[in-house]
Amino acid sequence: MPIEQVSGALERIVSSDQEVEWLGSGYGGGAVAEGPLWWKEGGYLLFSDIGNNQRLKWAPGEGTSVFHEPTNNANGLTRDVQGRLIACEHGTRRVTRMEPDGSITVVANNYQGRRLNRPNDVVVKSDGSIYFTDPGAPDPSLDLDYAGVYRVSADLGDLTLLVKDFVTPNGLAFSPDENILYINDSRRGHIRAFDMQPNGTLAIASDRVFADLRGERSGVPDGMKIDVEGNVYCGGSGGIWIFDSAGNHLGIIAHGEPATTNIAWGDDDWKTLYITTRDSLGRIPLKIAGIPVPSGN
Repeated sequence: MPIEQVSGALERIVSSDQEVEWLGSGYGGGAVAEGPLWWKEGGYLLFSDIGNNQRLKWAPGEGTSVFHEPTNNANGLTRDVQGRLIACEHGTRRVTRMEPDGSITVVANNYQGRRLNRPNDVVVKSDGSIYFTDPGAPDPSLDLDYAGVYRVSADLGDLTLLVKDFVTPNGLAFSPDENILYINDSRRGHIRAFDMQPNGTLAIASDRVFADLRGERSGVPDGMKIDVEGNVYCGGSGGIWIFDSAGNHLGIIAHGEPATTNIAWGDDDWKTLYITTRDSLGRIPLKIAGIPVPSGN
Protein backbone atom coordinates (compact mmCIF):
# COMPACT_ATOMS: atom_id res chain seq x y z
CA MET A 1 0.00 0.00 0.00
CA PRO A 2 1.39 3.46 -0.85
CA ILE A 3 -0.14 4.98 2.28
CA GLU A 4 1.45 3.73 5.49
CA GLN A 5 -0.68 4.74 8.46
CA VAL A 6 0.97 5.23 11.82
CA SER A 7 -2.10 6.93 13.28
CA GLY A 8 -5.77 6.59 12.37
CA ALA A 9 -5.79 10.38 12.12
CA LEU A 10 -4.07 10.08 8.74
CA GLU A 11 -7.37 9.00 7.18
CA ARG A 12 -8.58 12.61 7.67
CA ILE A 13 -5.78 13.71 5.33
CA VAL A 14 -5.46 10.99 2.69
CA SER A 15 -7.43 7.84 1.88
CA SER A 16 -5.58 4.63 2.71
CA ASP A 17 -6.12 3.30 -0.82
CA GLN A 18 -5.05 6.48 -2.61
CA GLU A 19 -2.32 6.08 -5.24
CA VAL A 20 0.29 8.54 -6.48
CA GLU A 21 -0.29 9.49 -10.12
CA TRP A 22 2.98 9.90 -12.01
CA LEU A 23 2.90 12.74 -14.53
CA GLY A 24 6.36 12.52 -16.09
CA SER A 25 9.93 11.33 -15.64
CA GLY A 26 13.43 11.70 -17.04
CA TYR A 27 14.08 15.15 -15.58
CA GLY A 28 17.12 16.37 -13.71
CA GLY A 29 19.88 15.96 -16.28
CA GLY A 30 21.94 13.99 -13.80
CA ALA A 31 21.00 16.36 -10.97
CA VAL A 32 17.44 16.52 -9.65
CA ALA A 33 13.95 17.77 -10.38
CA GLU A 34 13.02 20.34 -7.73
CA GLY A 35 11.05 23.40 -6.71
CA PRO A 36 7.44 22.56 -7.72
CA LEU A 37 5.22 25.65 -7.65
CA TRP A 38 1.54 25.89 -8.60
CA TRP A 39 0.75 28.96 -10.72
CA LYS A 40 -2.90 29.34 -9.84
CA GLU A 41 -4.06 31.95 -12.35
CA GLY A 42 -2.52 29.90 -15.16
CA GLY A 43 -3.65 26.53 -13.86
CA TYR A 44 -0.24 24.93 -14.26
CA LEU A 45 2.78 23.75 -12.27
CA LEU A 46 6.31 25.07 -12.65
CA PHE A 47 9.29 23.06 -11.46
CA SER A 48 13.07 23.12 -11.75
CA ASP A 49 15.14 20.77 -13.88
CA ILE A 50 18.42 21.70 -12.23
CA GLY A 51 20.80 19.62 -14.33
CA ASN A 52 19.32 20.76 -17.65
CA ASN A 53 19.23 24.40 -16.50
CA GLN A 54 15.52 24.68 -17.29
CA ARG A 55 12.25 25.67 -15.66
CA LEU A 56 9.59 23.23 -16.79
CA LYS A 57 5.84 23.64 -16.98
CA TRP A 58 3.29 20.87 -16.49
CA ALA A 59 -0.31 21.59 -17.39
CA PRO A 60 -3.37 19.32 -17.32
CA GLY A 61 -4.02 17.88 -20.77
CA GLU A 62 -0.76 19.29 -22.11
CA GLY A 63 1.97 17.48 -20.20
CA THR A 64 5.45 18.92 -19.69
CA SER A 65 7.17 21.62 -21.72
CA VAL A 66 10.12 23.98 -21.30
CA PHE A 67 8.88 27.20 -19.72
CA HIS A 68 12.14 29.13 -19.34
CA GLU A 69 15.86 28.64 -19.92
CA PRO A 70 18.51 29.17 -18.80
CA THR A 71 17.70 29.46 -15.10
CA ASN A 72 21.20 29.56 -13.59
CA ASN A 73 20.47 26.03 -12.30
CA ALA A 74 17.60 27.27 -10.16
CA ASN A 75 16.34 25.04 -7.36
CA GLY A 76 13.61 26.16 -4.91
CA LEU A 77 10.83 28.40 -6.20
CA THR A 78 8.02 30.41 -4.59
CA ARG A 79 6.09 33.65 -5.14
CA ASP A 80 6.15 36.85 -3.13
CA VAL A 81 3.07 38.66 -1.85
CA GLN A 82 2.73 40.46 -5.22
CA GLY A 83 2.87 37.13 -7.06
CA ARG A 84 6.37 37.58 -8.49
CA LEU A 85 8.56 34.51 -8.92
CA ILE A 86 11.32 34.02 -6.34
CA ALA A 87 14.09 31.55 -7.23
CA CYS A 88 17.15 30.09 -5.52
CA GLU A 89 19.90 29.91 -8.15
CA HIS A 90 22.68 27.39 -7.60
CA GLY A 91 24.75 28.52 -10.57
CA THR A 92 24.99 32.17 -9.54
CA ARG A 93 24.76 31.51 -5.79
CA ARG A 94 21.96 34.00 -5.30
CA VAL A 95 18.23 34.46 -4.71
CA THR A 96 16.37 36.40 -7.39
CA ARG A 97 12.96 37.90 -8.15
CA MET A 98 11.46 38.01 -11.63
CA GLU A 99 9.61 41.24 -12.33
CA PRO A 100 6.43 41.41 -14.46
CA ASP A 101 8.50 42.60 -17.45
CA GLY A 102 10.82 39.60 -17.15
CA SER A 103 13.76 41.52 -15.69
CA ILE A 104 15.62 40.06 -12.73
CA THR A 105 16.09 41.70 -9.33
CA VAL A 106 18.74 40.24 -7.01
CA VAL A 107 17.19 39.50 -3.62
CA ALA A 108 20.44 38.32 -2.00
CA ASN A 109 23.86 37.23 -3.26
CA ASN A 110 26.27 37.92 -0.41
CA TYR A 111 26.43 38.26 3.35
CA GLN A 112 28.79 40.87 4.77
CA GLY A 113 30.69 40.98 1.51
CA ARG A 114 31.12 37.21 1.10
CA ARG A 115 29.18 35.36 -1.58
CA LEU A 116 26.45 32.98 -0.52
CA ASN A 117 26.99 29.23 -0.83
CA ARG A 118 24.20 27.62 -2.88
CA PRO A 119 20.75 28.97 -1.93
CA ASN A 120 18.41 26.00 -1.90
CA ASP A 121 14.83 26.67 -0.81
CA VAL A 122 12.76 29.74 -0.05
CA VAL A 123 9.52 30.83 1.58
CA VAL A 124 7.83 34.25 1.81
CA LYS A 125 6.06 35.53 4.91
CA SER A 126 2.79 37.46 4.61
CA ASP A 127 4.61 40.73 5.46
CA GLY A 128 6.73 40.29 2.32
CA SER A 129 9.95 39.20 4.02
CA ILE A 130 11.83 36.35 2.35
CA TYR A 131 13.46 33.42 4.17
CA PHE A 132 15.89 31.04 2.51
CA THR A 133 18.33 28.24 3.29
CA ASP A 134 21.94 28.29 2.08
CA PRO A 135 23.66 24.90 2.45
CA GLY A 136 26.94 23.87 0.83
CA ALA A 137 29.57 24.76 3.43
CA PRO A 138 32.14 23.78 4.44
CA ASP A 139 33.66 23.73 0.98
CA PRO A 140 37.04 25.26 0.13
CA SER A 141 35.57 26.69 -3.08
CA LEU A 142 32.99 28.72 -1.12
CA ASP A 143 33.47 32.01 0.74
CA LEU A 144 31.38 31.19 3.81
CA ASP A 145 32.49 28.46 6.22
CA TYR A 146 28.98 27.72 7.50
CA ALA A 147 25.56 26.80 6.13
CA GLY A 148 23.08 29.51 7.02
CA VAL A 149 19.41 30.38 7.11
CA TYR A 150 18.60 34.00 6.24
CA ARG A 151 15.84 36.61 6.25
CA VAL A 152 15.57 39.39 3.68
CA SER A 153 13.35 42.33 4.56
CA ALA A 154 10.41 43.06 2.27
CA ASP A 155 12.18 46.10 0.80
CA LEU A 156 15.29 43.96 0.21
CA GLY A 157 17.28 46.43 2.30
CA ASP A 158 18.34 44.13 5.13
CA LEU A 159 19.79 40.61 5.04
CA THR A 160 19.88 38.90 8.45
CA LEU A 161 21.63 35.65 9.31
CA LEU A 162 19.11 33.83 11.50
CA VAL A 163 20.97 30.64 12.42
CA LYS A 164 24.15 28.90 11.24
CA ASP A 165 24.44 25.66 13.22
CA PHE A 166 22.69 23.42 10.68
CA VAL A 167 24.79 20.91 8.77
CA THR A 168 22.58 20.96 5.65
CA PRO A 169 19.63 23.35 6.02
CA ASN A 170 17.15 22.56 3.28
CA GLY A 171 13.33 22.87 3.30
CA LEU A 172 11.57 25.50 5.38
CA ALA A 173 7.94 26.43 6.01
CA PHE A 174 5.81 28.58 8.32
CA SER A 175 2.97 27.39 10.49
CA PRO A 176 -0.43 28.74 9.37
CA ASP A 177 -0.28 31.60 11.90
CA GLU A 178 3.40 32.25 11.04
CA ASN A 179 4.37 31.96 14.71
CA ILE A 180 6.66 28.99 14.01
CA LEU A 181 9.30 28.46 11.34
CA TYR A 182 10.16 24.84 10.57
CA ILE A 183 13.57 24.14 9.01
CA ASN A 184 14.86 20.71 8.18
CA ASP A 185 18.43 19.43 8.15
CA SER A 186 19.02 16.84 5.44
CA ARG A 187 22.25 15.55 6.95
CA ARG A 188 20.90 15.14 10.46
CA GLY A 189 17.60 13.73 9.24
CA HIS A 190 15.31 15.91 11.32
CA ILE A 191 13.10 19.00 11.37
CA ARG A 192 13.74 21.78 13.85
CA ALA A 193 11.14 24.34 14.94
CA PHE A 194 11.65 27.93 16.09
CA ASP A 195 9.19 30.41 17.54
CA MET A 196 9.18 33.72 15.71
CA GLN A 197 10.01 37.07 17.27
CA PRO A 198 8.08 40.24 16.39
CA ASN A 199 11.01 41.57 14.32
CA GLY A 200 10.98 38.50 12.08
CA THR A 201 13.99 36.77 13.58
CA LEU A 202 14.00 33.44 15.39
CA ALA A 203 13.64 33.01 19.15
CA ILE A 204 16.79 30.89 19.39
CA ALA A 205 15.97 29.72 22.92
CA SER A 206 12.85 28.04 21.50
CA ASP A 207 14.88 25.82 19.15
CA ARG A 208 13.69 22.22 19.37
CA VAL A 209 13.74 19.07 17.27
CA PHE A 210 10.20 18.79 15.94
CA ALA A 211 10.53 15.39 14.27
CA ASP A 212 13.08 12.77 13.20
CA LEU A 213 12.61 11.33 9.70
CA ARG A 214 15.40 8.76 9.58
CA GLY A 215 14.80 5.10 8.78
CA GLU A 216 16.13 2.09 6.96
CA ARG A 217 14.83 3.17 3.55
CA SER A 218 16.35 5.81 1.29
CA GLY A 219 15.31 9.44 1.48
CA VAL A 220 16.19 12.45 3.65
CA PRO A 221 14.37 15.63 4.69
CA ASP A 222 14.25 18.02 1.75
CA GLY A 223 11.31 20.12 0.55
CA MET A 224 8.63 20.73 3.18
CA LYS A 225 5.10 22.19 3.23
CA ILE A 226 2.31 22.85 5.77
CA ASP A 227 -1.46 22.52 5.35
CA VAL A 228 -4.08 24.93 6.67
CA GLU A 229 -4.54 22.86 9.85
CA GLY A 230 -0.82 22.96 10.66
CA ASN A 231 0.08 19.42 9.59
CA VAL A 232 3.66 19.14 8.35
CA TYR A 233 4.66 17.23 5.17
CA CYS A 234 8.30 16.44 4.43
CA GLY A 235 10.36 13.99 2.45
CA GLY A 236 12.08 11.38 4.61
CA SER A 237 13.03 7.73 4.72
CA GLY A 238 10.68 5.81 2.44
CA GLY A 239 8.55 8.69 1.18
CA ILE A 240 6.67 11.77 2.40
CA TRP A 241 6.22 11.85 6.17
CA ILE A 242 3.17 13.57 7.64
CA PHE A 243 3.03 14.99 11.18
CA ASP A 244 0.40 16.87 13.09
CA SER A 245 1.27 20.25 14.59
CA ALA A 246 2.36 18.61 17.85
CA GLY A 247 4.94 16.51 16.03
CA ASN A 248 3.02 13.22 16.16
CA HIS A 249 3.89 11.03 13.18
CA LEU A 250 0.66 10.21 11.32
CA GLY A 251 2.07 8.18 8.44
CA ILE A 252 3.99 8.07 5.17
CA ILE A 253 3.09 8.45 1.50
CA ALA A 254 5.43 5.70 0.30
CA HIS A 255 5.73 6.52 -3.39
CA GLY A 256 8.51 4.04 -4.13
CA GLU A 257 11.09 6.54 -5.43
CA PRO A 258 14.56 6.77 -3.83
CA ALA A 259 14.01 10.33 -2.60
CA THR A 260 11.46 13.13 -2.36
CA THR A 261 13.17 16.33 -3.47
CA ASN A 262 10.25 18.71 -2.91
CA ILE A 263 6.47 19.03 -2.70
CA ALA A 264 3.88 21.72 -3.45
CA TRP A 265 0.18 22.34 -3.03
CA GLY A 266 -1.80 22.88 -6.20
CA ASP A 267 -5.05 22.91 -8.17
CA ASP A 268 -7.90 25.35 -7.62
CA ASP A 269 -8.66 24.07 -4.11
CA TRP A 270 -4.99 23.62 -3.10
CA LYS A 271 -5.80 20.02 -2.11
CA THR A 272 -3.47 18.25 -4.54
CA LEU A 273 0.08 17.52 -3.36
CA TYR A 274 2.56 17.67 -6.25
CA ILE A 275 5.75 15.68 -5.73
CA THR A 276 9.19 15.92 -7.32
CA THR A 277 11.68 13.09 -6.95
CA ARG A 278 15.15 13.04 -8.42
CA ASP A 279 13.81 12.57 -11.94
CA SER A 280 10.01 12.37 -11.75
CA LEU A 281 6.87 14.43 -11.15
CA GLY A 282 3.75 13.04 -9.47
CA ARG A 283 0.66 14.10 -7.58
CA ILE A 284 -1.78 12.78 -5.02
CA PRO A 285 -5.16 14.24 -3.94
CA LEU A 286 -5.58 15.04 -0.26
CA LYS A 287 -8.56 15.98 1.90
CA ILE A 288 -7.12 19.08 3.58
CA ALA A 289 -5.95 22.15 1.66
CA GLY A 290 -2.39 23.36 1.81
CA ILE A 291 -1.37 26.92 2.60
CA PRO A 292 -1.81 28.75 -0.72
CA VAL A 293 0.98 30.48 -2.59
CA PRO A 294 0.19 34.11 -3.53
CA SER A 295 -0.98 34.71 -7.09
CA GLY A 296 -0.78 37.70 -9.37
CA ASN A 297 -4.53 38.36 -9.30
